[in-house]
Amino acid sequence: MKTLIYGGVIINEGRACRGSVVADDDIITQITEDTQKPRGTFDNVVDATGCFVLPGVIDEHVHFREPGLTEKADIESESRAAAWGGVTSYLDMPNCVPQTVTAEALGDKRERAARESHVNYGFFFGATSDNAGLFSSLDRHAVPGIKLFMGASTGNMLVDNRMALEKIFSTAAALDLPVMTHCEDTAIINANMAAAKEKYGDDPDISLHPLIRSEEACVKSSRLAMALAEKFGTRLHIAHITTAAELDMARHRHCANISLEACPAHLLFDSDDYLRLGALIKCNPAVKTVHDRDALRQAVADGTIYCIGTDHAPHERSRKEGGCAKAASGMPMLQYSLVSMLELTDKGIMTKEHMVELMAHNPARLFAISKRGFLRTGYKADITIVRNDRPFTVTKENIQSKCKWSPLEGHTFRWSVDTTICNGKIIYRNGIFDDRQHGQALVFRADGDIWRL
Repeated sequence: MKTLIYGGVIINEGRACRGSVVADDDIITQITEDTQKPRGTFDNVVDATGCFVLPGVIDEHVHFREPGLTEKADIESESRAAAWGGVTSYLDMPNCVPQTVTAEALGDKRERAARESHVNYGFFFGATSDNAGLFSSLDRHAVPGIKLFMGASTGNMLVDNRMALEKIFSTAAALDLPVMTHCEDTAIINANMAAAKEKYGDDPDISLHPLIRSEEACVKSSRLAMALAEKFGTRLHIAHITTAAELDMARHRHCANISLEACPAHLLFDSDDYLRLGALIKCNPAVKTVHDRDALRQAVADGTIYCIGTDHAPHERSRKEGGCAKAASGMPMLQYSLVSMLELTDKGIMTKEHMVELMAHNPARLFAISKRGFLRTGYKADITIVRNDRPFTVTKENIQSKCKWSPLEGHTFRWSVDTTICNGKIIYRNGIFDDRQHGQALVFRADGDIWRL
């Protein structure tokens, strides 16, 4: 099946040009910089006049909740939300039930995704205090890396013992597997929560969340992760950076094997928004001050931030009631991440070309994802088409995530996703979703690809 996309402005590898893209089945076969419509016979023709043609977004940080927590979300529902949002690939985290900390659990998730996922998928392997010995048995082409909770997790996925941490970092380094960390110091958080409860009662007001899950907690944990990465030469990717202090610390280290992620929630919201949105924006690490938000925006612009991932973490709406102790942490951001970041391009926070780097090129580079993340001949035809002349307002009716709520409800976006093409097939176009389509398992470190910044 041959597909032609013509008439749009292609944004790819630092350039913007008007041109056409041709795909034969799931492979891009031709990219032409020309205003003329190519001749030929095509099964699908997409007129992208007035639109921007991008590589499909790779969200390298999602929690799809399957298995075991499917009252919140599942692979089918959240991969559908991904397609609606122009996301063609995702990397899912291991803190589900059972946790993805064994080969059997990893295999089960891959089998589920093969049946249920509408877009492409990959699954992190979770580190525990005693499973580093399993890393060497992993298929390095089937996993993006190791996910490590250095604080703020449950069960045996919280790893805060120094010997266990050194074992994880050294083993991953020997195998050249990236380690993606959640960095918050649990002892500091627990002490802050105890003090807040003593002063304010059993469920302190949500406005105290960034003081309980504090800057100090983030900085202490991130400093330790960076030190371990430098000691062992581990490829470290720190998820959801939230503080100006962490950014400054990273800049001063100048370590080539450390990269940072920012999330839309921390780029869009600040601590003043708790008054308006309450626990709807409660997440871990917490949304912090406007100074921190602005520092993150600057870090996106200057290249200190390497990737944008959503930390998409749905909960039932009823679980978002209460304050710091009772309300669940996490929010669904996947479907609206691309249009939110396009709004930041309108504000001059970054260029569209740089946004594509952060949301497609760099995740592919970081995890050595084979033949994805770029518009290149011979690469998989994962393509997203966006436009800025068809505004829409976020409502419960157009939210595709299973939880059916968003902190962005009521917001009107000028940008919208026109078409999502995954593996050469049109899965979403102008509000119509093809639920027959399924994604492919992502392949990592194939054909000599290496992790690189």
